[in-house]
Amino acid sequence: MKSKLGLDKTVIAKARHFAHNIAADTQNFIDLHTTVAVERTVLRLLGVNGVDANEVPMPNVVVDHMTSRGLLAHGAAIAVGSATAHSGKAPQRIAEDIAAGQLDLAKIPLVSPEQARAALAPYVIKSVKKINGNVRKRKKFLKEYGDKKGPYLYIIVATGNIYEDIVQAKAAAKQGADIIAVIRTTGQSLLDYVPFGATTEGFGGTYATQENFRLMRAALDEVGAEQKRYIRLCNYCSGLCMPEIAAMGALERLDVMLNDALYGILFRDINMKRTIVDQFFSRVINGYAGVIINTGEDNYLTTADAVKEAHTVLASQFLNEQFAAFAGIPEEQMGLGHAFEIDPSVKNGFLMELAQAQMAREIFPKAPLKYMPPTKYMTGNIFRGHIQDALFNIVTITTDQKLHLLGMMTEALHTPFMSDRALAIENAQYVFNTMADFGKEIQFKKDGFIQKRAQSVLSQTLSLLEELERNTLFTSLSRGVFADIKRPPDGGKGLDGVVAKETDYFNPFIEIFLKDKNTGKEENK
Repeated sequence: MKSKLGLDKTVIAKARHFAHNIAADTQNFIDLHTTVAVERTVLRLLGVNGVDANEVPMPNVVVDHMTSRGLLAHGAAIAVGSATAHSGKAPQRIAEDIAAGQLDLAKIPLVSPEQARAALAPYVIKSVKKINGNVRKRKKFLKEYGDKKGPYLYIIVATGNIYEDIVQAKAAAKQGADIIAVIRTTGQSLLDYVPFGATTEGFGGTYATQENFRLMRAALDEVGAEQKRYIRLCNYCSGLCMPEIAAMGALERLDVMLNDALYGILFRDINMKRTIVDQFFSRVINGYAGVIINTGEDNYLTTADAVKEAHTVLASQFLNEQFAAFAGIPEEQMGLGHAFEIDPSVKNGFLMELAQAQMAREIFPKAPLKYMPPTKYMTGNIFRGHIQDALFNIVTITTDQKLHLLGMMTEALHTPFMSDRALAIENAQYVFNTMADFGKEIQFKKDGFIQKRAQSVLSQTLSLLEELERNTLFTSLSRGVFADIKRPPDGGKGLDGVVAKETDYFNPFIEIFLKDKNTGKEENK
């Protein structure tokens, strides 16, 4: 891609180098640690499901038991694999015995990692086959219906009731939506467990559960068959159950996941050590399952000035690119985020937005960039609001953004009015059609406002990444380099769920998923 912005490739390469070093340093910490959420995820992928007599999710029952017995550092694969090796019982049965008080894992002699792998192999293979089957099914739908070349129209449903969400989602798909994002209920990211079953009582959104994923996936497949289009499903694997929700999404064929540890650290006060470890496993799963991840850089501009802090967005995009690469996610699945959030009163604000979006496209040419609509300065003036959204739509089509989150007048409500959603889709479709090739037809003035703005942001980004490399990511986050928010390394929620791994620790799913990604093959077709 020839740069319209005159960006210095040497500067980009240096920025990417610094970001790689920062991610590699952080990965050293990740590789040495596990968490309660990671181990619950291993159990889920081994087939452990359901709740006990007190409605506590079975993965939590087992992990809480392991923690109380000092076994967490060995990992669920060793602990449960040893029980399976000795008894021949499936992991689900072992979980049920623990819940019933009939089994104490501390009394089971630990076998070798090789013996545990062998005992668990049938259950590992079953999950891997299901995920591979979902990947093939998605590809089959896309081959049959074709895939959209331009921006995906991404809309939200957030009624709190999965059955009402389905009604809203089907309506949105018929109106022209390409991605349905089921907003998660307020506060779920802070729950250290995943609720079980279909839910109808969420606030500001609907609980992310495996059954809710299954129900919505089936509904979108149904309306997709009617429309002769593949409708993508999005949810949130962030928060204290990040890898668990990623696993549920992989098992139920979700297509897009909000997946960013930095978002949880900054905006949900989740401990950085906990969530950075959780993020790795969640991204390994998402990468293997063909899920596009969405990152949360757009949120930085809700608390910081979009003009002054634009470089922090780009710096975070560089970091998320590298963290995703370590987890085996190809560029084509990196939905790096940014937003149209400059105060409309700022002179030449539109030119700055255009510069930022074009810069992201040129630096990350293969990434399906996720572009957020204007929200911080949205107004009750419907005419001005629609103009802001139209300008946002213009930037998207001009710079080839891919995941286009529709701006809607009533977006701040629990779920937007269906009428406003229809108008938002109509607005975007009109702009995308009438300006389809606009980006291919224009160049930017050499050393003009747009070029100088992009070059300045890139230069500031390089300086910030150099500073981050010098001070480490954890230290930098404690100093408030992103979103003007400071978080201490040992503060926040969930730190007590982090442990250093024992020497016999292994995670069979990371082993398979990364191996297969690296060799370019699918396991157990």
